Amino acid sequence: MTPPIVDALPPKEIARKVETVGVQKARTDALTLLVLGILAGAFISLGGLFYTVAITDSGLGFGTTRVVGGLSFCLGLILVVVAGAELFTGNNLIAMAWASGLVSLREVARNWTIVYLGNVAGCLGTVALVAMADLGPLGGGGLGETAIKIARGKAELSLPEALVRGILCNALVCLAVWLSMGGRSVTDKILAIVFPITAFVAVGLEHSIANWFFLPLGIALADDGVISIAGAARNIVAVTCGNILGGTLLVAGIYWLAYLRRGDTDD
Repeated sequence: MTPPIVDALPPKEIARKVETVGVQKARTDALTLLVLGILAGAFISLGGLFYTVAITDSGLGFGTTRVVGGLSFCLGLILVVVAGAELFTGNNLIAMAWASGLVSLREVARNWTIVYLGNVAGCLGTVALVAMADLGPLGGGGLGETAIKIARGKAELSLPEALVRGILCNALVCLAVWLSMGGRSVTDKILAIVFPITAFVAVGLEHSIANWFFLPLGIALADDGVISIAGAARNIVAVTCGNILGGTLLVAGIYWLAYLRRGDTDD
């Protein structure tokens, strides 16, 4: 009896798998993409809510609190990868299939657009549910105060700051997805996700889909004028552009150059 293969896929095999999955994602029907996109937005929002609870009134100190918050936020991508959903930032890896000529730019843009809209709907729906559940008063009102502080900090970032934080963030998010593609078990995938995602959250980088939860939630809980609507819009635009650059160039582009540029199949 042949023993089961338990080793993770080597990097070149991950590259081929990402390319193949990219073709499948680019050609998935619109309704499926939309529904799975809504799920992903909700999953990331639940991770964001868990993060907000974890850092509220923490006496662990700056660094430790950020790490604990990052570990909590991992819930979002774990749900996306293991339970199954379509996340815009992770789908930036479809650029590898495009670079190999396997899908058209139109197919890539179609996927990104539908999934992004689904993600936004999932985030806003979760914000509505959190508001209706009246979770702000938890912790003596501390949870609401933390949510407002998070949103205000994001809205006050300058455009260059938000852009670069978005680039760095999605490099780590796409690396988390990349590593999870190499895993052969649920445990492998979870462990692959934990460190890159904890790192981006702890460092204070910017994720466009998560911000569609954090910013609207803070605005909903704050008094008028406390959080700049223009600043929130600037953040979303800059971070989305940064995420695209980080995911497509720093991960998909680099690994395509390393492993797939010649279109060969030998090792």
